[in-house]
Amino acid sequence: MPAVVLIGAQWGDEGKGKATDLLGERVQWVVRYQGGNNAGHTVVLPDGQKFALHLIPSGILTPGVTSVIGNGVVVDPGVLLDELAGLEEQGVDTSRLLISADAHLIMPYHVAIDKVTERYLGKAKIGTTGRGIGPCYQDKIARVGVRAQDVLDEKILRQKVEAALDFKNQVLVKVYNRKALDPEQVVDSVLEHGEKFSSRIADTRLLLNQALENGETVLLEGSQGTLLDVDHGTYPFVTSSNPTSGGASAGSGIGPTRITTVIGILKAYTTRVGSGPFPTELNDEMGEHLRKTGGEFGVTTGRSRRTGWFDAVIARYASRVNGITDYFLTKLDVLSGLEKVPVCVGYTIDGERVDEMPMTQTDVHHAVPVYEELPGWFEDISHCRTFEELPANARSYVEHLESISGARISAIGVGPGRDQTIVRHDMLA
Repeated sequence: MPAVVLIGAQWGDEGKGKATDLLGERVQWVVRYQGGNNAGHTVVLPDGQKFALHLIPSGILTPGVTSVIGNGVVVDPGVLLDELAGLEEQGVDTSRLLISADAHLIMPYHVAIDKVTERYLGKAKIGTTGRGIGPCYQDKIARVGVRAQDVLDEKILRQKVEAALDFKNQVLVKVYNRKALDPEQVVDSVLEHGEKFSSRIADTRLLLNQALENGETVLLEGSQGTLLDVDHGTYPFVTSSNPTSGGASAGSGIGPTRITTVIGILKAYTTRVGSGPFPTELNDEMGEHLRKTGGEFGVTTGRSRRTGWFDAVIARYASRVNGITDYFLTKLDVLSGLEKVPVCVGYTIDGERVDEMPMTQTDVHHAVPVYEELPGWFEDISHCRTFEELPANARSYVEHLESISGARISAIGVGPGRDQTIVRHDMLA
């Protein structure tokens, strides 16, 4: 059976948790393949029970599904254990969660360096969450990182931590005037946490490929979004990993020829958290309306999200770099009550019209959106369960977005609940 990738097609926060949860009933494995606890997915069950997930795959909420934290993820041991405890308190069975032996661990010194570095940058800050994600990935690339498997060998763990702090303590003390970290305390803390999740550590590469060979379906769940990809996003205002579909193979150990479907998640408008360019951003009453109506506040950070109109340039770009086969359009209900709904169909840069993503960082910053206005609708659509039940103008809006976004829109979210979804095409067929 195939592997299916689910990615964010904007700047993250598109509603991937809802989509993963919806598809989870038809798959046997759900894998997080990159990022860390700098992401947040919210899932609302039909009974109104709400779950905020930061590190653990959304498949954890579906009985019988094996959830995997892949090798491309960076894991904060304390956050992992807290999230597991929180889910178990809410009656969720977490026994099937596995962690790749090669997933890197976020250490206390990663968090310390992340926070002081961001403060030091001042106005030039990237807008990180301060959770140590970037410094952990830096150590991974520098080949001095600590992996999940290292908690199984105290000698190796101690050697790695002591070697890391020989340098990092000098940076903390001499550059940032902060207190040095005690290697013994760091090792003891990691070992204490490790005892509680060591039984979950596995060769997930092998298990996932065996599952595919046995006819099971694997859903690969990305965090953040395409425009936050370290290679393909609005650099340098990006995350430290590859949320795009290409990162799914590297972050899970599943070969690219196994992937047959790439599902992109799009909001019916656009949001962004943190610094960086945002051509369709609304800094007015309408922007505040979208923020309040859509509940646009970060699951992980609580920060207000920047809001703007739908950007088809970004959608076409995401379709191209990810090879998107299907779009899942979320939060269409947030647009109810608007007389007109503008859609960005291109940009002007220095007076010249462009219809594709600008090549340079400078041009992205200078891009001015070109809008088409579509008629809005005033009806409440949260109860709709078929495309035909939507008001005519809402249907026209979806069809227009589909025609300019590079892939078919196969599902539509009309509310936060698991059941508040319209399915137009079977994405897993």
